[in-house]
Amino acid sequence: MRAAPPDLPGAQTSDSPLDRALALLLAGEREAALRWSAAVVQREPSSPSALILTSRLLAEAGRTEAAVEGFELGVACAIDAGNLPLAVAAVGDLQNLGVDVSRRLDEIAGAFCAGSSRLSDEDAPPPPLPNDSDFQPLSSFLSGPALLSKSTGIIHDASKDREQNDDSATALVSPLPLFSALEKEGLRALIGCFEMMTVPAGHSVIAEGEAGAEAYIVARGELEVRRTTEDGRTLTLARLANGALFGEMALLSRAPRSASVVACRPSIILVARRDALEGVAEKRPDVGVELAAHCRRRMVANLVRTSKVLLAVAAQQRPALVERFETKVFEKGQKLIEDGKDTSGLHLIASGEVAVVGREEGGETFVIATLGVGETVGEVALVLRRKANADVVAVHPTVTLHLPREDFVDLVRAHPAILAGLYLVAVERDEETSSVLAGSTTTAAAEDYILV
Repeated sequence: MRAAPPDLPGAQTSDSPLDRALALLLAGEREAALRWSAAVVQREPSSPSALILTSRLLAEAGRTEAAVEGFELGVACAIDAGNLPLAVAAVGDLQNLGVDVSRRLDEIAGAFCAGSSRLSDEDAPPPPLPNDSDFQPLSSFLSGPALLSKSTGIIHDASKDREQNDDSATALVSPLPLFSALEKEGLRALIGCFEMMTVPAGHSVIAEGEAGAEAYIVARGELEVRRTTEDGRTLTLARLANGALFGEMALLSRAPRSASVVACRPSIILVARRDALEGVAEKRPDVGVELAAHCRRRMVANLVRTSKVLLAVAAQQRPALVERFETKVFEKGQKLIEDGKDTSGLHLIASGEVAVVGREEGGETFVIATLGVGETVGEVALVLRRKANADVVAVHPTVTLHLPREDFVDLVRAHPAILAGLYLVAVERDEETSSVLAGSTTTAAAEDYILV
């Protein structure tokens, strides 16, 4: 069984005070949560997560003025920490209190957009781990108005602390994939699509096999990407920490989710729904172009780890090779390849699933095989230089990287290893298909694929 990924640098292996505060908040224990979160602010006045959580609890208790002060400080501290998602989360809280957040959105976009003077050429090192071994929450004797007054005072002190250090140099931030490729106005429009949600440890944000129409960003916390194997085991593919963007492939394809994403600890995440993002892309075409380019880059990065076609090419040559492919999207039931006709080219499945469909002598259809991410279709007709002997149909909405037929010869001339690999696959699949077509009246009917 494949081992889980190693712990992330700087990741905590036990509950932190903020984990406890978030867990208590989600359990409805608000006073206990406030004792923990306010104590973190008292110890670390520039901790954006603690400021935001404490301010949220104060807002729920009716201390609106202190909450606004804390949220605004949280925005500034999150920007300084390079945590765009957490800054956006704090803006969402301010908006819920009726505060005009235009200036804060401008500040966030101005800090992280393309060409910002605050962007650093180097990635920031992970923050030092706090020593929580001797950490204590505020006294349990504090409750009701006394606890609220104490917490309000801690927020005021944190604001004064920042004012006293306001003459220090402006903190640089690391550029973020997707976001830092956008101009200021485009980035401002994009971050305005996201809404905040807080989830407990063990919560499944994305469920494998379900349809999805949302993209997410981790503002604070940690989540695992998990997939169920054919024999029922759970395989951990990756861990996601602050700033990680996930689920965005649903914006390119409506295929079912290929893996689950589960919170390992209480987490704050941002969510944007497809219709909101499409609305922004319609008004700001530059955002739509960059979103599509980002999804393609992620799609290619995933394929490089799974596709035999790409693995057959030297790593330094892969970027140029991928540029020769075009992205194609197929709806459920749409044919990529049609029996008896020339193929349009080679398809590399990037998202979704396809079925190879044969026909009985009486015209009844049946499924010969299903193929998923990283596999190719169209290679039999191209390599063996003949017409297709089966239909290939999208089982779900499917995205492929498509190499037109006229470019295929140039590709194999430049990369002979690809031809060798595809030839072996083509011969094996051709034999399997011919065998099934010649001697089988079995397998699943293809009615569910809505052939068109």
